[in-house]
Amino acid sequence: MKARALISVTERKWMIPFMASSLVSFTLILAAVVSSNKSQKSNASLYDHLINGFRQSGIEDNSQLLTETQIVQPPTPSVPLAPKLAYLISGTKGDSHRMKRVLQAIYHPNNQYILHLDLEALPKERIDLARYVKLNPIFVDVGNVDVIGKANLVTYRGPTMTACTLHAAAILLKKGSDWDWFINLSASDYPLITQDDLLHVLSFLPRDLNFLEHTSDLGWKEVQRVKPIIIDPGLYLSRKSDIFWATQRRAVPNAFKLFLGNLFCTLL
Repeated sequence: MKARALISVTERKWMIPFMASSLVSFTLILAAVVSSNKSQKSNASLYDHLINGFRQSGIEDNSQLLTETQIVQPPTPSVPLAPKLAYLISGTKGDSHRMKRVLQAIYHPNNQYILHLDLEALPKERIDLARYVKLNPIFVDVGNVDVIGKANLVTYRGPTMTACTLHAAAILLKKGSDWDWFINLSASDYPLITQDDLLHVLSFLPRDLNFLEHTSDLGWKEVQRVKPIIIDPGLYLSRKSDIFWATQRRAVPNAFKLFLGNLFCTLL
């Protein structure tokens, strides 16, 4: 009996510390689990807060960048409309092929063209030039190239050259006055730049400009060009010949001021 009582007392002494340690361990484990859940929730909240902050910052940065780009970016300059040019290409006997060459070199669908072979050219040349224009599909489709059918007799350096230029300008104005500049060329001329480059340069210029070579400083030209009296046979003869000078001379006019220049010009 004494031995059993001793064993029972020993078991009771061992049980009490075991229960106490178990209770402490359970308490610690429970505290650890609760703390872990709170930490995860706190981390998740912090993560969401950081992500939202980054997103908002990115949106603000993008909007700010877009705003700065819109402010810094210069406005696109407006390109002015290209002008329309009216050309006179004139020639004489044997110039039909060279006139075609000039026409091909300066052709642009935005322009107007008129060709004139003077009365000295053979009828075959004039017909060949007219057929070339009529059978060209581009010229026919656009309709901006014409040939003067009633030719004029033109004398080089004579007033008939000016009369021919005025005749061609009158025809162009009758067809339409929507062109900006008139340019007269001969069959021996050839462009140094393309029509696109020329139209681009002229598009930035005022439309009321004329390009003339002129001077009021007569100098030696007063004696050799102003005072002599010249006669142009093309005004009254049917065959072409050179101008000739009369023996008489005239005084320099004082009712107006004389200017000398070049026949080839660009007029509005």
